[in-house]
Amino acid sequence: EPFVADEYIERLAWRTPGGGSRGGEAFDPKRLLEEFVNHIQELQVMDERIQRKVEKLEQQCQKEAKEFAKKVQELQKSNQVAFQHFQELDEHISYVATKVCHLGDQLEGVNTPRQRAVEAQKLMKYFNEFLDGELKSDVFTNSEKIKEAADIIQKLHLIAQELPFDRFSEVKSKIASKYHDLECQLIQEFTSAQRRGEISRMREVAAVLLHFKGYSHCVDVYIKQCQEGAFLRNDVFEDAAILCQRVNKQVGEVFSNPETVLAKLIQNIFEVKLQSYVKDQLEEHRKSDAEQYLKNLYDLYTRTTNLSSKLMEFNLGTDKQTFLSKLIKSIFISYLENYIEVEIGYLKSRSAMILQRYYDSKNHQKRSIGTGGIQDLKERIRQRTNLPLGPSIDTHGETFLSQEVVVNLLQETKQAFERCHRLSDPSDLPKNAFRIFSMLVEFLCTEHIDYALETGLAGIPSSDSKNANLYFLDVVHQANTIFHLFDKQFNDHLMPLISSSPKLSECLQKKKDIIEQMEVKLDMGID
Repeated sequence: EPFVADEYIERLAWRTPGGGSRGGEAFDPKRLLEEFVNHIQELQVMDERIQRKVEKLEQQCQKEAKEFAKKVQELQKSNQVAFQHFQELDEHISYVATKVCHLGDQLEGVNTPRQRAVEAQKLMKYFNEFLDGELKSDVFTNSEKIKEAADIIQKLHLIAQELPFDRFSEVKSKIASKYHDLECQLIQEFTSAQRRGEISRMREVAAVLLHFKGYSHCVDVYIKQCQEGAFLRNDVFEDAAILCQRVNKQVGEVFSNPETVLAKLIQNIFEVKLQSYVKDQLEEHRKSDAEQYLKNLYDLYTRTTNLSSKLMEFNLGTDKQTFLSKLIKSIFISYLENYIEVEIGYLKSRSAMILQRYYDSKNHQKRSIGTGGIQDLKERIRQRTNLPLGPSIDTHGETFLSQEVVVNLLQETKQAFERCHRLSDPSDLPKNAFRIFSMLVEFLCTEHIDYALETGLAGIPSSDSKNANLYFLDVVHQANTIFHLFDKQFNDHLMPLISSSPKLSECLQKKKDIIEQMEVKLDMGID
């Protein structure tokens, strides 16, 4: 806390008897003065003592500062000497290193030809054994040294290919035979190691076979054995995904080119297992049951593309997207080429059957209704006259519009749009979607709604009839409800398929024409 003189004096006066600060005591100025004088003297003595102590500490600090400055100078000199020694040592080390490198190059220059000469001498020795027709070396007779024998025979095989056939045909044949035998032994050893689950041995044998022509056969054996017992369940796609997941973890530990081996396994699965499975599932219904055929085709293609998406996680090389797309195309190309024709044919027959089943349930024979009555009605409205509408048809109050029929037709078309989206080539998608939409227009709008409107118009009684019938209003109500469902499917399922193509304008125009056509008939019937 800061020193405040006034407070200090007050406290001193309070402690002094007769200082006047305590109640009930008489003020004694002499005594207070005496106390102040004594206290001042004490403070002066204390100040002198503190001052001497400060001077002593200052002298000690100056002395120590000189000593430390002297030590720093000595350390600086020592550091300079050490740095100079370090530079000399660094130069010496660099000089020695240069000499060692030079000496190493000289030794390597001498040793490399010597090693090559020794190796060539060994190869000549082994070549002579083949030339003599008797293999005596331990490397060829000891089955445990198959790795060393493989390295030697592989080099001899390369040398033999350069020799003239007429002079060395027999020895070339013996080397080739031994080459083939060792290759078969290595593949057999690899196969046995794979069955035992010895990854290290598999890796070792695969590394030796890498320089042999039969390396691809080793990969084929690995792929074949990987699939043994892998496809035991009914879901071949799930089995394939599990198999690839397992092999992906193992193949990197065995082969030096794991992405190539895994890609070859996947290609084998697609071209053998999946293609056979798809063919069995589709050919059974291709000509006899179009509905089941289309359902199976959609399901199989979807599951195949889902499997492809899972396989995209693995390292299959640079362009795995193109690789997998080609595999899928190779399986389904014969089915996708004429898919839309099968789709349209099925949709047409199915829609016709739904409508016919409905009219049969009503005991109604669909009839062709001409446009004369409608033209007469138009003329009557135009002229505001009371011309008769022509002969009327007794509908017995039946609107010939069915919610069930509409739902069935829209459901069939919805499924067709989904299959079209999945199975059509992107360039053909808008065109195919338009053809499906045309089928919906033909059977829902023309054959069902329009037919019901025309029948309803023909069933309107003449103006002089005494039995007024308002059933046409029911036709109007049901037709509006159905058309709302039609419009919803147009927006929900057709628009996403054609939104970015020229077919959009065609579909919109077709829809507009249908609306105008039906509105004319509805207005005429109401009027």
